Amino acid sequence: MKLGTPLSDTAVRVMLLGSGELGKEVAIELQRLGVEVIAVDRYPNAPAMQVAHRSHVIPMTDPHVLNGVILAEAPHIIVPEIEAIATEVLADIEAAGMAVVIPTARAVQLTMNREGIRRLAAEELGLPTSPYAFAGSAEELAAGAETVGYPAFVKPVMSSSGKGQSFVESPDEIADAWTYAQDSGRVAGARVIVEGRIDFDFEITLLTVRARAADGSTETSFCAPIGHRQVKGDYVESWQPQAMTPAALAASQDIAGKVTDALGGLGVFGVELFVKGDQVWFSEVSPRPHDTGLVTLASQTMSEFALHARAILGLPVDVTLREPAASAVIYGGMEAQGVAFEGVAEALSVPTADLRLFGKPEAFDRRRMGVATARGADVDQARERAREAAGCVKVVRG
Repeated sequence: MKLGTPLSDTAVRVMLLGSGELGKEVAIELQRLGVEVIAVDRYPNAPAMQVAHRSHVIPMTDPHVLNGVILAEAPHIIVPEIEAIATEVLADIEAAGMAVVIPTARAVQLTMNREGIRRLAAEELGLPTSPYAFAGSAEELAAGAETVGYPAFVKPVMSSSGKGQSFVESPDEIADAWTYAQDSGRVAGARVIVEGRIDFDFEITLLTVRARAADGSTETSFCAPIGHRQVKGDYVESWQPQAMTPAALAASQDIAGKVTDALGGLGVFGVELFVKGDQVWFSEVSPRPHDTGLVTLASQTMSEFALHARAILGLPVDVTLREPAASAVIYGGMEAQGVAFEGVAEALSVPTADLRLFGKPEAFDRRRMGVATARGADVDQARERAREAAGCVKVVRG
């Protein structure tokens, strides 16, 4: 692919469907390569819109509206960034040869829905997973929970960042879990997955990159494993590398390679895995940069966002780990619009620390408004520095 000049006849046009903080970093990397970026989301002034050439605010689950925007902009590449998208439109666009969908329209359809990707991993590929069942009603959820056993996790099949997830320990909690999943998922009336709890030591994200090799074939590369800590399904800190046995790392790469080969296409995949000793279980996969991968802004020669931008453009990638690093989330802590941030100077005074303030137009109590990163001689030092820097930043009313 030739790279041209933005806003000219030679431009390579990339459309982001979803324009949050991860899309913003991808947009910045694409801008550095002279790509024309169109950002689309359901609300105005989303983070990636602030660094794109143009933006559109539309209901992305409306196939007619989504198709109209794609036809009007005629992007060469479409990059889905969230779950709530009319994926049938992307399948039609891809089938007509009008644009390349990243990684593929089929992959987007499978991974935007936990049911599709779990059935692919467990039932088609035979990969180890937690026990699970799907439910379309509170009654089916209760039956599924009895099958997989208590305690269990309940998640909408279409959600991200912990939205709508519950931990249930008895049948008495099923009704509330069902209601919460319906209220918080990406799509009303969606099915849920109930998963039995696995006794694991830690959870990792294995960023897996499918990119063009020099001979034109597709080559798979793996970043160093990323460890992370979650609260109510939402990541609050991550670090790289996560220490693990050679056997567990080999198993993780084998599982990630099989899943991403089955999905196909190019780009970064965030493969989530449970690890206990040498044993590894598949959890989920995102066909795009992962929130826990924000740590790569400090840890790697190329961040996951640079890797994604290069890979989707058919350019070489480098997954080299530069040094241990960590990230820590900065939450809104309130409901307000146009918030301000105090303590930025103090945060940046922490050795090796850096910040990303996402520029989201509205804050919520548990909405991610920024992230602190830091490097260290080892992971423990990096985590301590990242937490310290994040703790310095206070979200206040403007």
